[in-house]
Amino acid sequence: MNFEIIFVIAVVLAMLICLMKEVARPDFILFCALATLLLSGVLSPADALKGFSNEGMLTVALLFIVAGAIKQSGILNHLVQKALGSGKGPKRSLIQMMLPVSGLSAFLNNTPMVVMFTPVVRKWCKDRNISPSKFLLPLSYATIFGGTWTLIGTSTNLVIHGFMLEKGMSGFSMFQLAIVSIPASIIGIIYMVTIGYKLLPDRKTSEETFEESSKEYLSEATVEPQSPLIGKTIEEAGLRNLKGLYLIEVISNGSRTAPVPSYKKIREGDRLIFTGLFSTIVELQNIRGLKVETGINLRLEDLQNGSASLVEAVVSHQSSLIQKTVKESKFRSKYDAGVVAVHRNDERINNKVGEIKLKPGDTLLLLANRDFLNRYSSSSDFYLLSPIEEPEIIDSKKSYVAIITLILMISLAAFEILPMFKAAVLAVLTLFLTKTVSFEGARKFIQFDVLIVIACAIGIGLALETSGAAAFIANHFVEITKGFGIIGAVFVVYFLTSFFTEIITNNAAAVLMFPISLHIANQLSVDPMAFFVTIAIAASASFATPIGYQTNLIVYGPGGYRFSDYLKVGIPLNILYLIVTVSIVYIVWL
Repeated sequence: MNFEIIFVIAVVLAMLICLMKEVARPDFILFCALATLLLSGVLSPADALKGFSNEGMLTVALLFIVAGAIKQSGILNHLVQKALGSGKGPKRSLIQMMLPVSGLSAFLNNTPMVVMFTPVVRKWCKDRNISPSKFLLPLSYATIFGGTWTLIGTSTNLVIHGFMLEKGMSGFSMFQLAIVSIPASIIGIIYMVTIGYKLLPDRKTSEETFEESSKEYLSEATVEPQSPLIGKTIEEAGLRNLKGLYLIEVISNGSRTAPVPSYKKIREGDRLIFTGLFSTIVELQNIRGLKVETGINLRLEDLQNGSASLVEAVVSHQSSLIQKTVKESKFRSKYDAGVVAVHRNDERINNKVGEIKLKPGDTLLLLANRDFLNRYSSSSDFYLLSPIEEPEIIDSKKSYVAIITLILMISLAAFEILPMFKAAVLAVLTLFLTKTVSFEGARKFIQFDVLIVIACAIGIGLALETSGAAAFIANHFVEITKGFGIIGAVFVVYFLTSFFTEIITNNAAAVLMFPISLHIANQLSVDPMAFFVTIAIAASASFATPIGYQTNLIVYGPGGYRFSDYLKVGIPLNILYLIVTVSIVYIVWL
């Protein structure tokens, strides 16, 4: 083992530790690892940039646009509402939801689907007095199930496909993974409506927790006549830096200002709405000219009107807000929205809002202008769960064009008339020419942070291979598992990929395991397709933690889940997927 191998393994281990400890955004961590390998001379500039021209990565970018066109058509929400049915039998409704959602996620990006469907499912459950915690985690799992059915189901499949093409292999066909994934999905759905349904908690959602505890964190003060505060700005009045309270709204003669800028002037009779520690309300009582309203029952709905609305936002893995307090992130000025409350691990955080250090999966209750959803619906900092207020108007022409384009793209690739990349290029070109999607709109649909993770991970995977680190790891791997035969090697590859997926990201896990698995297959003289299928399934089958897969994180707060809920429900499902995958892979490819 030479120095270069030791250095590459050390860089990869450091990267994994940083990802596990969430010291920064995943795309930044992987970029730093790639830059280190480039500057040290392990990778040439051409090799370091290979990921940015990888066919799989570029196909993922194009499919973001296609999925965005389907999403903006508005037809998917209506489809899910219809699939859920009347709700007379919750388990029956669960099957009716999971089957079509799995089918849709086989062809569309999982993350926007779960963002769209979470408010729909939650409202459906609320109307029927069913706990949404019985349905939201199965919603996430259903998209994971379906994502493994096809080549385009997840970005992971396309990344592995792109690697295979670069090695001169044929890559995955459109439905090749379905040989393993459909039987696994059927068993997974059966598990979720039987044992899994019993294991799922019957718990309040973040929305219900925010509503029921509003009197614990909302308070109101009125500006009295002759008050010395009249004519002063919020900053000058000392209302910007209170110890335990945070000003979120000013109601003046019926008009509302939310969020409240520091330069806003105070007028007689203004109603000032605060959020934070109710025990520190004495701060307000000590300010001359303010009358603190006591004994009132201020509700969340009282904060809203035609211009201001409440929105829930789930902090993402890629968020620039992670490890910063609300105050440090300058949330109010950056997003033009005020944080009313923060929900984490099945409870509202009882602290001054500005001092709460944010983590991935935190659910923020925001008071913002009505256009906030439009401006930040594609933000990488959080997933916005828009409220379901009125029936969505469907643009029939755009809906038909988007759906027909998707079907044609799938058909061209499935029947091998065009490679997947060219079929995706043609689909996006069609959407542009028919004005179904504008060029500006397309930019909002593309998740650039995901593309950077994929591109950087490909470069790191290449470093593992060219340095000899992958071959070194594979040699020891084969030596350790030789007593268990080929099936033992497949089992351990699945286990390691699944483990990495749960603690880092699915794409990074797949890219790291690809070169190692290729060398293992060569040493064992078996078809490497067996290991590539195993990696594709294992990298997506993330059920045991909220951090392994974006969709699990999205439903974490809104479903009122705890970390232990994922372990309790997800570990048996992980084991089922492992057994089914290894068994079918062994029968078909080995």
